[in-house]
Amino acid sequence: MPRFQIAMDEISEHLKKVAQEIDTTKVDEMISTIISASRIFIFGAGRSGLVGRAFAMRLMHLGFQVFVIGETVTPSMKKGDVLIAISGSGETSSVVQAVQVANKIGSKIIGITSNIDSVLGKLANVVILVKGRTKLDVDKNYVTRQILGQRQPLSPLGTLFEVSVLVFLDGIIAELMEKLGKTEKDLKEMHPIVE
Repeated sequence: MPRFQIAMDEISEHLKKVAQEIDTTKVDEMISTIISASRIFIFGAGRSGLVGRAFAMRLMHLGFQVFVIGETVTPSMKKGDVLIAISGSGETSSVVQAVQVANKIGSKIIGITSNIDSVLGKLANVVILVKGRTKLDVDKNYVTRQILGQRQPLSPLGTLFEVSVLVFLDGIIAELMEKLGKTEKDLKEMHPIVE
């Protein structure tokens, strides 16, 4: 079997496991926090940021007022706003800084991370634990891995976390559609016509 197929199987198996392990009470808290938000701000660095942008687009399609931190059209946050921060390690410096500022303002924070003991995990009002290998989890000791019979995953660095969060957030969109009584037709009406 080609390596890309093995990698895809590895990712899909991981997704199934993550879906079963996510705390549904935390998901309910996340949904109600999003619905009650004045405005939603999303932030993640690197590939987590790309995942956040995809989620922001879907939230906009549902009619939410949503902004991505770092864009030139993003206004300042205020109390009553919600920050959704994405970081596998929960320690990414730019994400931690955004969370600390949002915390001082009095904005609610939803943290999505693999590390609930991180700064993000400790400062967030709602923490969604999405297990995945982050870029910090790489065990450099080849001999230890060999003795324990462990192999490096074929999905490098934070791929398992990022893909898991992308799929999880698409699942959140499905939940929001049901709660808000929205259909795909409603989303299409908000879809850009210039493509």
